[in-house]
Amino acid sequence: MKVIIMCGGKGTRLREETAIKPKPMVEIGGRPVLWHIMSIYARFGYKDFILPLGYKGEVIKQYFHDYNIRNTDFTVDLKNGDITAHPTEIVDWRVTLCDTGQETLKGGRLKRVARHIDTDRFMVTYGDGVADIDLDKLVKFHMDSGTIGTFTGVRMPSRFGTVRTDADGKILSWEEKPVLDEFINCGFFVFKREFLDYLSEDESCDLEKEPLQRLAAEGQLSMYPHPGQWQCMDTLRDSLKLNELWDSGKAFWV
Repeated sequence: MKVIIMCGGKGTRLREETAIKPKPMVEIGGRPVLWHIMSIYARFGYKDFILPLGYKGEVIKQYFHDYNIRNTDFTVDLKNGDITAHPTEIVDWRVTLCDTGQETLKGGRLKRVARHIDTDRFMVTYGDGVADIDLDKLVKFHMDSGTIGTFTGVRMPSRFGTVRTDADGKILSWEEKPVLDEFINCGFFVFKREFLDYLSEDESCDLEKEPLQRLAAEGQLSMYPHPGQWQCMDTLRDSLKLNELWDSGKAFWV
């Protein structure tokens, strides 16, 4: 299956980094979060990627254009300009990079890369979230569900403590940052190809609104409940947390 990773947003809540680079290029342990996400898929054998680009997409293009030079030793013959690479690792990924507009929302971006999707099913995720997800289990769940689309849901801890009181304000219970009962959408979608018919190339086509809401209304959307960990890189605080996990050897998505 092709894997589409959304790479076009502006990342306004991470402006400390995204003033000079797109959010998928913000680094964890010296590698872009995009690379970490791609590595999750590659470990399960999904190595054919499509990246819909928007804000500062040229940075992502340059990264993959120069990927082998960035990540291998090489010798330059200054007399004739020949370069000989000495690879220490072989990455057999195939990456298609597509400009999909500066202001286009995710549904429009997905529709604009549809010509590159030549499989009966495809996978989609966001360019800023990592997880210890078992993609084989996700795909099996999707196949068994029989629905057009499947997204991954995860329960998240509250950022704040919660309290319960009686009518007089007396504390009955105090719980520090409990795990919420509700699931949130963390991406890691699987779709049948026919989902593309729910989308348009309009800039205003927002994946999570009309297309997915319509799919849900028709009983064609299922949720895979991920029992493990997930973390997005949405703010500077998130970036620091992910780098701390990496530096301490506790990167759960590896």
